[in-house]
Amino acid sequence: MKISSLALDNPVILAPMAGISDLPYRLTMKRFGAALVFTEMVSANGLFHGGSGTGELLRTVPEERPLGVQLFGDDPQRLAEAARRVEETADVIDLNCGCPVRKVVGSGAGSALLRDPGKIARIIAAVRRATSRPLTIKLRSGWDATSRNFLEIARLAVAEGIDAMTLHPRTRSQMFGGRADWDDIAALKHAVPVPVIASGDLFTAEDATEVLARTGCDAVMVARGGYGNPWLIRQSLDRLAGNPACHPTGEERLTVARGHLDLFLDTYGPARTLAHMRKHLCWYTHGLPGAAVFRQKVNQARSVAELYDLLAGFEAAA
Repeated sequence: MKISSLALDNPVILAPMAGISDLPYRLTMKRFGAALVFTEMVSANGLFHGGSGTGELLRTVPEERPLGVQLFGDDPQRLAEAARRVEETADVIDLNCGCPVRKVVGSGAGSALLRDPGKIARIIAAVRRATSRPLTIKLRSGWDATSRNFLEIARLAVAEGIDAMTLHPRTRSQMFGGRADWDDIAALKHAVPVPVIASGDLFTAEDATEVLARTGCDAVMVARGGYGNPWLIRQSLDRLAGNPACHPTGEERLTVARGHLDLFLDTYGPARTLAHMRKHLCWYTHGLPGAAVFRQKVNQARSVAELYDLLAGFEAAA
């Protein structure tokens, strides 16, 4: 698959996810075979004002390339300036027109843009003039069931020079409820001449292969299905190659969890590690014997050393 001039090794991509897609997470998923990984969404306003937190989202290392940077905002010129500022970091620049979270929507960004296709077109045009990097857009099917306008937006996006697009086939009003309507992805693929990436309800390798086969889309974007489960990427690639998907043992899951913990601590230090790695350790151990008690203790831990002790105890009992 190619996004403009960027050739990808395979069709499995890691989604931009706020609070999740930090550098250690991206590296972990990259090591399991993700062809392209995305940063957490980056605020165009934050880049303009030079916030340290925004800059930290762009922290990267050569091992994770190619890297996509997702921008969000509602002002075409500010987004264009943001694109110029991230050019050296980004191999792909993505525009967020799908985030359903109230805080983002309340600022006029994310899914709020679905109510104004003309503004989306102006944003793409401004960013396209500002950068020669491959440019993509991520959107939902529409604001609600009465305004499923993703095909209109897609055609405008192509006219303004978008190079690929990702569709999460739910409306904003659905949030993450119900089922993703993969028929929307098939309709989008039929309607536009650029690569289409499928998002939504990709929790197993079978989901990934099915959506590719059913819709004709060009790639899949792993999001919630990858929580504590980087094997999803490798399993999807195995299935696409016609091979059986191998499932990790409990020991393998704990080894990767420890490696992720090590990487996070080395990258960000103990305070942030304690705050952010709890959820990952709980995800890695989900479904293993003793996971419920482990989860309770992890969420009560007061130091990174305690996290390591709890993980060692869990490993010993496994």
